[in-house]
Amino acid sequence: MSDTRLTMIGIALIFAGFLIFGIFGQKYYSATIQAQEFEDCYDFSDDGKQTKIDCSTVLQNQILFFGLITSLIGLGIFFLIKGVRGKWDQDVKPEDAVGPGSSFPS
Repeated sequence: MSDTRLTMIGIALIFAGFLIFGIFGQKYYSATIQAQEFEDCYDFSDDGKQTKIDCSTVLQNQILFFGLITSLIGLGIFFLIKGVRGKWDQDVKPEDAVGPGSSFPS
């Protein structure tokens, strides 16, 4: 696979990780504050009703969510480093070269 593709995949994975974290992370942030301050967790629906939920289940889901986000961003960083450390198309075969003196007709 081309080094440029690895770099672009890395950037896309990092962006997706931060995007998913920004969109879905608020639910876990509020549950953490509720567990620390009040020791009771509530889920608030759109119509204003509150439902008591188990704090330990929410915190376990939070750990899984952050583990997923961390692995997604870490995988993106891995691909980004792998793409940057590549040879950046310096090993182009003479028959695949484009430009003056190439085998392709102009």
